[in-house]
Amino acid sequence: MTSSLLVLASSSAYRKELLSRLQLPFEVAAPDIDETPLPGETPSATALRLAREKAAAVAAKMPGAIVIGSDQVATLDDEQIGKPGNHANALAQLQKMRGREVIFHTALCVWDGRNHTAQVEDIQTVVKFRDLPDAELDAYLRIEQPYDCAGSAKNEALGIAILERIDSRDPTALTGLPLIALTGMLRNLGVSFFNK
Repeated sequence: MTSSLLVLASSSAYRKELLSRLQLPFEVAAPDIDETPLPGETPSATALRLAREKAAAVAAKMPGAIVIGSDQVATLDDEQIGKPGNHANALAQLQKMRGREVIFHTALCVWDGRNHTAQVEDIQTVVKFRDLPDAELDAYLRIEQPYDCAGSAKNEALGIAILERIDSRDPTALTGLPLIALTGMLRNLGVSFFNK
């Protein structure tokens, strides 16, 4: 491992848990940025911009650190689907998505504070939702309350039961932090995973 501090620019418990799987020491710092999409911005562009802005915001406060930023945007018919925030919005999202494919753009940025360079990538995951009746969708939401998740479904928990298929080259991307892409980026910076 390099001597540089590794920092996760996120307040997400999901991303923190995923990063801890790599068994590397790291700190967590909330980026505190405006996550509003820009007018006319594509979903991929939004996710990539926000991942980069999160990493850059934290890197500015922690010179020399390697900072990991990530953001996810769900899309249906090229329309962005955000975090629902409450039960009514979540139910409306799931009703709109049932029986359909939704694309999740999970953008990743690894900012090297030693030389102020960034690696960025958008990992796309296609999710097919089951065509379920309102009563089941409502019951799922009352049990899981995934109001802080884009698309209103936690695939790492009971939300897997409302999904029919997940197609991705990076299995943890849908949860919020694509570890295959991340380990590749960290290797590019000289981070070792097995020599501790």
